[in-house]
Amino acid sequence: MVILENVTKIYNAGSAQAFEALKSLSLHIQEGEMVVLNGVSGSGKSTLLSLIGALDRPTEGKIVVNEELVSKLPDLHASAYRARTVGMVFQHFNLIETLSVEENVMVPLIPQKLPMSILRQCVIRSMKEASILHKAAQPVRALSGGEKQRCAIARALVHEPVLILCDEPTANLDHQNSLQFIEILKRLHHEGKTVVVATHDPLFLSLPFVDRIIDMEDGCIISDRYVSQGCTDE
Repeated sequence: MVILENVTKIYNAGSAQAFEALKSLSLHIQEGEMVVLNGVSGSGKSTLLSLIGALDRPTEGKIVVNEELVSKLPDLHASAYRARTVGMVFQHFNLIETLSVEENVMVPLIPQKLPMSILRQCVIRSMKEASILHKAAQPVRALSGGEKQRCAIARALVHEPVLILCDEPTANLDHQNSLQFIEILKRLHHEGKTVVVATHDPLFLSLPFVDRIIDMEDGCIISDRYVSQGCTDE
């Protein structure tokens, strides 16, 4: 599903401020796996997600997702790749505060020029799946943090992606809302979605439905544990 081979990412390459965020990293993620990228801030987790999601390009190396080479996609093709394949949930939600929940969820579908009846069916389905349908008409600025997160999840799911990337998804949530978010991830995993979560939240380290925990430090993978199989590949 996701293949990274010798991926390096250097910010400000060639300058005195050059920073190597990922260091010749290789990783394979199988279809349907629930994977946790664990590590402190600055370990490379978010950079790795941004490269898999084609929000950025690696300095070196190759990234293949769902048999598509994404590491060198130009911007227009990267947007099309995300629209086909990837749903992203961000730490700070990245919602349009002046729009309603329904309108925010609808945004990723607008470029597809679907008939309005089909578009609304997709939006309603997605809001139901994220347990936010009852707030459909509410402006996002009036929502609680947990409700904003569920809106962000609905937006990420509306185009039925096969790969879901979550970057520090519980960082701005209290414990109860974090547990509700985890329940949604559990359902998605059971539906066969491939889910990759970058986090330093210890809640994710003991979840029974997590397949792998990948520990990162200073841009490197230091441990890759197959939790459900009771084996280790380092």
